Amino acid sequence: MNDFDGGWDSTATLEDGWVVRTPRRPDVHPRLLAEIRLLPWLAPRLPLAVPVPELASSDPLAVRHRLVPGVPLESPAAEHGRALGHFLRALHDTDLHDATAHGLRDARDEFAEDLALFRERVIPLLPEHARAAGASLLNALDIGIRDTVVHADLGPEHVLVADGRLSGVIDFGDAHAGDPAIDLAWTLYGTPPAFAEALAGAYGVTPDLRARGLLWHKLGPWYEVTRGLTTNDPTMRDTGMSAVLTRLNRQP
Repeated sequence: MNDFDGGWDSTATLEDGWVVRTPRRPDVHPRLLAEIRLLPWLAPRLPLAVPVPELASSDPLAVRHRLVPGVPLESPAAEHGRALGHFLRALHDTDLHDATAHGLRDARDEFAEDLALFRERVIPLLPEHARAAGASLLNALDIGIRDTVVHADLGPEHVLVADGRLSGVIDFGDAHAGDPAIDLAWTLYGTPPAFAEALAGAYGVTPDLRARGLLWHKLGPWYEVTRGLTTNDPTMRDTGMSAVLTRLNRQP
């Protein structure tokens, strides 16, 4: 049995080719159960492999899925961007009503709580000259777009590559009905230009989506700040604050 990083929400172990995930907190368990309903239905509709979880017999709180082949993407190239663009197009074109019937979460209350926490705890930490920009960012994202099936946690650690090609996308714990631009945050603004433009072309990114993707990219480190505050980790808090300020100044 091998332990590896299961992320903020779950612990993960590898047992005979099965990834076994156990929630770190009680609120994570319903998300794991939602994945059991959603992903077996969603997987055949997508052009890359994704986890197909089931209940684990070893622990009533745990779920398991076969290991998705590949390693995290380290050197994003244009061909990877095109493949991920086609993946996102298929994901975002998934019928929302059917996905909801198969367990897709409604995360509007969670996001409202996140925004309230950011306004309460992060805005006061910003230098006075940056507070207006920070407040404007939160207001710009508080618009209630919930019309698309989104992954909502795309980053290089969740995009897998094998033999030089994208092989899968993992960690759907944050998947919900939301703004498609959330999946364009890292993919357009945290990757090399060749990757980003290949993805944009394959997906069909509009100017409006590109602009909102930048807003979601700017919001990303706010979560790191609040996580650092919650866990009393000053290094995480300070690293997050530095990124918040850097991204607030980023232009399209």
